[in-house]
Amino acid sequence: MSFPLINTDIPYLTTEQMVEVDRLMIEQYRIELIQMMENAGRCLALVAKERFLEHNLAGKQVVVLAGTGGNGGGAMVAARRLSSWGATVQVYITSIERVTEVPQHQYNILQNMKVSVQNWPEEEDTLPEGIDLILDGIIGYSLSGNPRGSARAMIEWANQSEAAVLSLDTPSGIDLTEGKGYRPTVRAEATLTLALPKQGLKESSLRPYIGELYLGDISVPPTLYAEPSLGLNVSPELFAQQDIVRIY
Repeated sequence: MSFPLINTDIPYLTTEQMVEVDRLMIEQYRIELIQMMENAGRCLALVAKERFLEHNLAGKQVVVLAGTGGNGGGAMVAARRLSSWGATVQVYITSIERVTEVPQHQYNILQNMKVSVQNWPEEEDTLPEGIDLILDGIIGYSLSGNPRGSARAMIEWANQSEAAVLSLDTPSGIDLTEGKGYRPTVRAEATLTLALPKQGLKESSLRPYIGELYLGDISVPPTLYAEPSLGLNVSPELFAQQDIVRIY
């Protein structure tokens, strides 16, 4: 499977607009966060499988780096999918104790599946070797300021690894409102952004961090974008052929 390249203009969202999309999805359209998270994680797993793992997941080693919010929850969904498809998956979370309610549901599923999930270790020499792919679900579109603590350590480790990195929504460390990278920022081979691309991803100086840019369908109805609070025109044909398209 290859992901088709978009050949028409589509809107890029500000952070405030993405917050409004989330609000409308939940409050007006009754599409819950857990549904959006499931769609995001499924798309991430598909890009991982098709673009990086060559369809054959048996024996492949995948490390998933997850934050405590929605971005981490989507990465945990991808971890579940990839594990079910035959990959060996290890999940590291910035702080298991601080995982929020909906991502906690994904964490519980992984525990029931006996997938390895643990806090980021103090001694990084305990991390696995021979990794085929790293999934970056550390920080989403709400970043403000330089990453700190375990998030910072995860980003630095990912950048030092020889494995390819696939980021969810944005490489962790990028401010999508200002269109700039904080220190440190994940340097990804590819990024799967969600719903619509964010304004910060248009910044040409960030291309070395973003890599190839894909867009995943999390089931936002085109009519939602046309709501008065957004006023955007999005064609229903955007995801008519596949749930994932390539922007660049």
